[in-house]
Amino acid sequence: MAILDILKLPDPRLKQVSEPVETFDQALRDFIADLEETRLAGPGAVGIAAPQVAHFRRIVILDLSGRPKTPNHGHLVLINPEITHWEGFAMGREGCLSVPDYTGNVIRATQIRLKAQDADGVEHQYEMEGFEARAVQHELDHLDGLLFVDRVVSRRTDLYRRKVYK
Repeated sequence: MAILDILKLPDPRLKQVSEPVETFDQALRDFIADLEETRLAGPGAVGIAAPQVAHFRRIVILDLSGRPKTPNHGHLVLINPEITHWEGFAMGREGCLSVPDYTGNVIRATQIRLKAQDADGVEHQYEMEGFEARAVQHELDHLDGLLFVDRVVSRRTDLYRRKVYK
């Protein structure tokens, strides 16, 4: 396993749209292990998407198991994820490994339904709410070449310089 280099804004590759995963093999599982090690090395990272490490496939890892008071599905590897339903909206503060110097207020759906494959290609369905729904939407944006700074309501009033990155 290896800790991979994280692309950071303004790297233009962060705008690249990722391709679906079609082959579910050992090479995919090896990459997922490296992606997870990279996520764990990030300060407080609950999620990471493959494009953040210049691997332009539709792969996301999300782990909210360390937040027992937050409704969540624990550690998830989401391959070819797709939101099939969303409702409600709320503004919340977000940060990102690819934008280490800033946080920002972003409006996201409060409840979503998601379908995704696991590392073996088996499809799963999830219903998510609150912080887990927000985190998934944030990571899925990376797959489409979007960062949270692209979604802040106003860069003048809703983007904040990060004081301490822990």
